[in-house]
Amino acid sequence: MKKVIIPLFAAVVSVFSALAQNSYNSTRSAVESLMKTAVPKLTLDTNMTAEQFVQWRKNMSSEMARLMRHPQAQAAAPVKVSEAQRDGYRIERWNSFPLAGSVVPFYVLIPDGVNESNPAPGVLCVPGFGQTKELLAGERAGNFSLAGEPDSVLRKAAMAVHFAKQGLVAVAVDNPCCGELSDNGVADYVTSSRFLLELGWSYLGLASWQDKVVLDWMKTMPDINKDRLIVSGFSLGTEPLMVLGLLDDSIYAFVYNDFLCRTRERALVMNKPDKNGARPFPNNIEHLIPEFLTVFDFPDIVAALAPRPVICTEGGMDRDFKIISKAFDIAGAPEAFEYHHYAKYTDPANRQYMDELPNGLDRAEFFRLANVDSPNHYFKLEWVMPWLQKLLAEDAK
Repeated sequence: MKKVIIPLFAAVVSVFSALAQNSYNSTRSAVESLMKTAVPKLTLDTNMTAEQFVQWRKNMSSEMARLMRHPQAQAAAPVKVSEAQRDGYRIERWNSFPLAGSVVPFYVLIPDGVNESNPAPGVLCVPGFGQTKELLAGERAGNFSLAGEPDSVLRKAAMAVHFAKQGLVAVAVDNPCCGELSDNGVADYVTSSRFLLELGWSYLGLASWQDKVVLDWMKTMPDINKDRLIVSGFSLGTEPLMVLGLLDDSIYAFVYNDFLCRTRERALVMNKPDKNGARPFPNNIEHLIPEFLTVFDFPDIVAALAPRPVICTEGGMDRDFKIISKAFDIAGAPEAFEYHHYAKYTDPANRQYMDELPNGLDRAEFFRLANVDSPNHYFKLEWVMPWLQKLLAEDAK
């Protein structure tokens, strides 16, 4: 009797052929394939209703809280250490205590005339990679005591001073591992980030927790209008901005000073090997949060800040801005989202328009296709201050 084995054998061969076509000798290629299949589960659906959008935002907030793993409470309330008078404002040094055994200083810049009977909006200023709270506050590098005079040059990066000059109470913080929080003066992000990951936490979890402690303190200060709290982040500082934005609905508005991209896409396509066959790594360890990119990506998070006012100042792909604009439309606040491109790409004719970036890019080609002019990465006063003045003027009506 003839056994029917040919169809089964053919099926097995077919399966193994398919596996062979999608198998890799390179472990990197194999795990890239895993990443490609892990589509973020909370990617924004631009066809959702207003009611669905509200529920989506709640889901985004819940997932961010789960991933950030913030402690239940700070170790102790912040205390004021010293103060000094500057031109048009008073600067105060405070110490916060987000964790047991952890002292995290920050500065508060209070414009002349602002007090309990005349409160002002407050802005939390979060620096970029390698920047310090002294830079943001217009103080001399390393002058933690506030002794003597401030920096002799008012730099564009001194966002806290620029906000104080506009009449806001500005608070400047350090990022973990940098400035006064460095290790023996060395900004070692790698070791701390690794230890945090091995503890089941992350650099961003710690950074956003430290900033949340300060933000919550700002709400208790009588000279700050707690209904008008703004978070301003530059470069690396946009990451805790996004976390706080999802976790705290009381934040009034956001200054996102960096280019916007899909981090997952960047990791997958920026993989062109150099002459030795080595591919670039997509991001430093301080940016890594387990599961983050399986849940959402940066454009989704910025979209979830709607309907609150947001300004993005350094462009990116118009594809992503259209999605975010649609989110603000759904939320009923189309006018609340404003974005600008780098000067090099302000003219639409100079920008790249793509629905999907191609595979095999190096860093320079990725930046070109994403409309990023990295040498001109700085705090964009020319966009932020007119936006802020318009926002506060509309409030005054």
